Amino acid sequence: MKFAFSTLGVPGTAVGDVVRLAGEAGCRGVELRAHPEEPVHPGLVAHERRQVVREFAAAGVEVLSVAGYARVAAEGDDDTVYEELYRLIHLAADLGAPFVRVFPGGGEQPRERADAAAARRLGAAAEVAAETGVRVLLENHDSHPAGADVARVVAAVGHPHVGAVWDVMHSWRAGEEPVRTHGLLAPYLGYVQVKDCAGRDDTTPVPLGAGALPLGACVAPLDPDGWFCWEYEKRWYPDAPELPALLAAGRAHVEGLLAAG
Repeated sequence: MKFAFSTLGVPGTAVGDVVRLAGEAGCRGVELRAHPEEPVHPGLVAHERRQVVREFAAAGVEVLSVAGYARVAAEGDDDTVYEELYRLIHLAADLGAPFVRVFPGGGEQPRERADAAAARRLGAAAEVAAETGVRVLLENHDSHPAGADVARVVAAVGHPHVGAVWDVMHSWRAGEEPVRTHGLLAPYLGYVQVKDCAGRDDTTPVPLGAGALPLGACVAPLDPDGWFCWEYEKRWYPDAPELPALLAAGRAHVEGLLAAG
């Protein structure tokens, strides 16, 4: 198992501290939240990007993904979304990250219009992603919470450099059974975001295995050699327990679920 965590769980933490935490907790990778309020974002210049690469390499930790906030199904001008996608793709390439995470963000548009916008923009970005060796992954989120929603868009793009991130909480809250979500997303899957929460209507993050989410059912059909990233949403829940003290136990919990089949 390749276990990672998202810097959403340790907001604002310096890169050196992030990689030390990963090493201490036995994590092989980190999903970097690419927001301007974080240490790593598309505004970094070349020497700053090289320094990030050096710090990860020295610790033997991988940059799993650049978690961007481009909303590919959003209403409005295509060029603005294209520019954001390209900046994220080139940041990932410079950091040696194989993936860029993006959101749908379709809002209240009719499904067909939102899907068409997302597929059009992802299709254009796919050519740049292919040139740089990066895959752009659409997360099941907001207007497209179920695996069926994301699979519909990614299938329409039909490009190997566009795939999916499976956020297990959003598909569960949407009422989709984990085995169905996996079946729909498996052909496109880059990695899985594992998490746990207090309840279907209470998304307060809790330690893995301590909440209501059926994480065992989500993990059961997955490739045990794949990437599992704990997206602990401390950034949005400041009263939640601190992630560093939970990381090693969270990794062990997922390992146990995989071993149990």
